[in-house]
Amino acid sequence: MTDGKPLKIAITGGIGSGKSYVCARLKAHGIDIYDCDAAAKRLMRSSATLKRQLRETVGDDVYVKGRLNKARMAQYLLASDDNARRIDGIVHPAVAQDFIRSGYDWMECAILFESGFDRLVDFIVCVDAPAEVRMRRVMERDGITAEKTAEWMGRQWPPEEVRRRSHFVIVNDGIADLDQQIATLLDKLNSIKDPKDPKALNDLTAPNTLKTQK
Repeated sequence: MTDGKPLKIAITGGIGSGKSYVCARLKAHGIDIYDCDAAAKRLMRSSATLKRQLRETVGDDVYVKGRLNKARMAQYLLASDDNARRIDGIVHPAVAQDFIRSGYDWMECAILFESGFDRLVDFIVCVDAPAEVRMRRVMERDGITAEKTAEWMGRQWPPEEVRRRSHFVIVNDGIADLDQQIATLLDKLNSIKDPKDPKALNDLTAPNTLKTQK
């Protein structure tokens, strides 16, 4: 992809945008992708340091017979925004370090900007779809109400802000040609010679060069 150090790339997007499906299509191209959500769950199960910090913060009952007590964790998280920030302050740094050590060049992260993980990558790809499409997908997938889905969506960053901060936008609305957009993305990324050269990224993100217009 480059002459020197590999480009670090993140896939992000709101709930129901189809990030995981896009990642599956990228994997068909031979690209291995680090899943931040799966990593967080794995580390909360396996990291002695993380388990100790969570017990000190939430209480010993956050683990029962060595297994994460999801109900207790959810209760703690929903009790206040401060509680959620405390858990983020424990889990996010652990995931960041795990990614750095992993050797992966790509990551999938739903809360890329909220977690600060955007600082770990050079290039950001946003997967997006109209709000009504995202809502329908989440309701069908999780079997929840429109009200609950809207609440979840409302907790995330506004999609227009995520698009603005991204270098490339993939429209995954079920109509636009997804494979063609992925092929365009990979062609452009393969053209980068030096990922640390600001001009290289600026050239790629010039208007109408990379971002797929909705």
